[in-house]
Amino acid sequence: MENELKLTFLPFFLAPGHLIPMVDTARLFAMHGVNVTIITTPANALLFQKAIDRDANSGHQIKTHVLQFPSDQVGLPQGIENFNAVTSLDMTSKLFHGLSLLQPQIEQLFQDMQPDCIVSDMFYPWTVDSAAKLGIPRLLLYVTCYFSLCAQNCAQQYKPHESVNSDTDLFLLPGLPNKIEMTRLQLPEWLRIPNGYTQLMDKIKESERRSYGSIIVNSFYELEGAYEELHKNNMGIRTWSVGPVSLWVNKDVADKVERGNKAAVEEHELLNWLNAKECNSVLYICFGSSSKFPTAQLIEMAHGLEASGHQFIWVVRLKDGDQGEGWLGDFEKRMKESNRGLIIRGWAPQILILEHPAIGAQVTHCGSNSLLEGVTAGLPMIAWPLYAEQFYLEKLVTEVLKIGVAVGKKEWSIWAEETKEVVKRDDIEKAVKFLMGSGEEAAEMRNRAKELRNAARKAVESSGSSQSNFMDLINGLKSLKCARN
Repeated sequence: MENELKLTFLPFFLAPGHLIPMVDTARLFAMHGVNVTIITTPANALLFQKAIDRDANSGHQIKTHVLQFPSDQVGLPQGIENFNAVTSLDMTSKLFHGLSLLQPQIEQLFQDMQPDCIVSDMFYPWTVDSAAKLGIPRLLLYVTCYFSLCAQNCAQQYKPHESVNSDTDLFLLPGLPNKIEMTRLQLPEWLRIPNGYTQLMDKIKESERRSYGSIIVNSFYELEGAYEELHKNNMGIRTWSVGPVSLWVNKDVADKVERGNKAAVEEHELLNWLNAKECNSVLYICFGSSSKFPTAQLIEMAHGLEASGHQFIWVVRLKDGDQGEGWLGDFEKRMKESNRGLIIRGWAPQILILEHPAIGAQVTHCGSNSLLEGVTAGLPMIAWPLYAEQFYLEKLVTEVLKIGVAVGKKEWSIWAEETKEVVKRDDIEKAVKFLMGSGEEAAEMRNRAKELRNAARKAVESSGSSQSNFMDLINGLKSLKCARN
């Protein structure tokens, strides 16, 4: 069809936290009549191909184009194609190198496919030049929220962390709608000590200004409208809030069960366990797809959870070679016998769990996806940030939205298993008892979380803020296509 929009998606920052919302957004465009191609690699295609096939069988024009990952050239085992599979910084650098080797093939694909727009993950700033060569727009997809973008821009611009005497002194992030204080230890390492990653982040920021639109954000206006306006004003660009994208596209049980990977627990076993619990009685604990804690921290978690007296589902990801037998096996046996806790070793169907009425709160690493999925489910949170923008988002949860409590994590560390800081069992027990308890402050947090859940649902409904933004974006892209023709 002559007026049909053709979009090519490049979700090539191969971490589930980036890949999943990118694929959700691609599916969202296809559901609105856009012809969509997702460029990926074999191991990553396996993570979402079933959903793409279901969409295609439903009549949507969506497909994947698979490029072979150059494993041999960069010295990685076959199948190691995303950051969930790496176990060291050395493997991470090899993975980045492999992705860079694919750039010429990807640029040739853009030439061959002749899309009307390229939608790129933020970690590929060069795609703005690829789009310029074709005379088409590029949209940058941010999987984080406006609050973290504003906080990071503030730290980069004003450098308030340079005015304090120690790593633990508090400093104010100036120019934000809320009073937000942090310490140097909570800032990303690349911001404190400039390195090659700092240069990449600068390139991303520069390319943001050159994109059409310029960015898509998986958020919604009612969640953080003041920060959306601030980011627009600071960057001098347009933005398109279209979230929560998971609400738009993951409506079938199959989508929820298979989203991101094959679940490590059978659906019927999980639902039978949850169905036997009272409403709001279960705590869900998960730290994203890449975090693997040292044994000492896992043991503290186990003791803290057991001492709290509350029921829980705990998603445990162990370091390679550590099966957790001994202490974890004994703990798991006790929890199974008492029917107090369910331990999932591996990938969990998170949306399916969070939406279940038995779930009353979640412990989160404050990854953007998990945070937004928790908001969408109307859950209060215990904030346990680790790295990336997660310490910013801890402030969003606890001080801006006021739907959660901090567990007390103090230090940013990209590899959780290498940090010397261990959150103690007493602090974990205290946070769980507070949030799952019947106190007035916790009840207020639960009420605010439910209000945000309702706002999220309205945002993606007809005439909602995200739906209106999304239709404006599609119409704008169609107008640009007509102008080129």
